[in-house]
Amino acid sequence: MTTAQQYNVNEKGYYGEFGGAFIPEMLYPNVEELKNNYLSIINDPAFKAEFDALLKDYVGRPTPLFLAERLSEKYNTTIYLKREDLCHTGAHKVNNTIGQALLAKRLGKRRIVAETGAGQHGVATATVCALMGLECIVYMGEIDIERQAPNVARMKMLGAEVRAAKSGSKTLKDATNDAMRHWINNPVDTHYIIGSVVGPHPYPDMVARFQSVISEEIKWQLQEKTGKTNPDYVIACVGGGSNAAGAFYHFLDDAQTQLVAAEAGGHGISSGFSAATTFLGKPGVLHGSRSILMQTEDGQVVEPHSISAGLDYPGIGPMHAHLFDTKRAKFFAITDEVALKAGFQLSKLEGIIPALESAHALAALEELGAKSNETVVINLSGRGDKDLATYMKHL
Repeated sequence: MTTAQQYNVNEKGYYGEFGGAFIPEMLYPNVEELKNNYLSIINDPAFKAEFDALLKDYVGRPTPLFLAERLSEKYNTTIYLKREDLCHTGAHKVNNTIGQALLAKRLGKRRIVAETGAGQHGVATATVCALMGLECIVYMGEIDIERQAPNVARMKMLGAEVRAAKSGSKTLKDATNDAMRHWINNPVDTHYIIGSVVGPHPYPDMVARFQSVISEEIKWQLQEKTGKTNPDYVIACVGGGSNAAGAFYHFLDDAQTQLVAAEAGGHGISSGFSAATTFLGKPGVLHGSRSILMQTEDGQVVEPHSISAGLDYPGIGPMHAHLFDTKRAKFFAITDEVALKAGFQLSKLEGIIPALESAHALAALEELGAKSNETVVINLSGRGDKDLATYMKHL
């Protein structure tokens, strides 16, 4: 796992001016333990061999890089889909949960706590806990529990305890708050598996490293198909941003590849119902790191909105804040309506029903204006089974 020089984390846990570890004193031992051990553990050949074997034999990696011919024809460019939707559990989330669960076992932890929005991270966490015999508690916003019922059922079937977050907006932000409280109260035997590139250092870097297998595969798969390792564009949706961090990772220092992030525009940037952080946010601290987040004049977090449960987060990971700040990545705000349209379009053109999160990335094609001689890779981060009820309302 190589480290990009300019856009990746420094030894103090910062991406430019974003990152760090802003944590209560009671969490300091947990975070220090992780920070002091995570690199030596994940770079250990025995760990890497076990991680790679599980990605291959359990997750089903490498995931295909699929030439979407009908979609390419529609947009008059060459479009490949990185099929993370074909991972075991239905999304990229499992890459990270396997890595963190193996790490937790090496640190002697027997209980795992996690937060989830769309439920994909919760399912992926519950899955690896079942695989490895670890106790699992997943916090999920009360609203998300209602709109993601199939994933709640899956978590329970896998043996996880699902606890409802009933405060605030009753969505991902509040589930994260409750999971962090649990970790503070159970510091010795519990590991907190954060599902995105958010939270205090070393989480953003650790999650990005586990997800970097996505861009690692894209490079050699594209080489096989086209003779070149670098596409002109890589597009991914960004809530917290783990699938985007994975898709961007090995292209960070390659200026010839334009990085494109699709945020959740909700009902529109100026509607008051949006999660387009880079358009509406400003620097601040949330969930243990300094990043860009949506907040009022006096620093209160603004409730986000997205049709997609996995994107209604009021901030972005510090890596993405830095990519935005340095203009290394281009950010688009995709409305609910446009994302739905893109989801239906892919279903009918290619026979692939995408998660609503991934539909935001697909919708960025409209804004991009890629040329006929250019190559676009879209990270299809998850499958749409969990969102069928939402899709059906708009059919």
